[in-house]
Amino acid sequence: GLEEATYKNIEAAKQLSTCVRTSLGPNGMNKMVINHLEKLFVTNDSATIVQELEVQHPAAKMLVLASKMQEAENGDGTNLVVVLAGELLLLAEELLKDGLHCSEVIAGYTAAAEKAYSVLDSLVKVTSPPTVFHDVDALAKCITPVIAAKQWGNEKLFAAKIAEACVMAMPASPANFNTDNVRVAKIPGNSIQGTTVVRGMCMTSGVV
Repeated sequence: GLEEATYKNIEAAKQLSTCVRTSLGPNGMNKMVINHLEKLFVTNDSATIVQELEVQHPAAKMLVLASKMQEAENGDGTNLVVVLAGELLLLAEELLKDGLHCSEVIAGYTAAAEKAYSVLDSLVKVTSPPTVFHDVDALAKCITPVIAAKQWGNEKLFAAKIAEACVMAMPASPANFNTDNVRVAKIPGNSIQGTTVVRGMCMTSGVV
């Protein structure tokens, strides 16, 4: 019946959440994903994992879209979105089994979201000024935790280099910066310690 369909939807979303849960945080494990083209990915980035998985279920697909939206808006926190949604649905399942109606659960979660929005602002410890985009050291300090989630142990090296590159490319008004102008090129070769910032444009090509 109708309840069975709801539980099936929750189960599908929980399964997807379970797939990426162990990749959350600085000690998260990498996943090996082989997509439909037999291409291999080794990553702990939830957006990449859920994008390369062939998700068929409509409810689970909504989580995939939420993860992609988070990636597009903030560029980070995709894993948290999927895991948090999975946990909320897990708790919602318990409430439904206790006899509550779907609309009552939604109303409760909506009220909780409004409360969370009001509390979150009071928990902010540090807010960086706009001038941080033109200060290499201050910017490196801000992005270090984000880098640590992806490159644990190398965050200081990468944060310094990334901050240097960002300040170099940043326009006078950071609001005018377009992330579509950023390109990432992978070139095998030196060690991680050989990372350096080059002023100019990187053009990748095969060996001639």
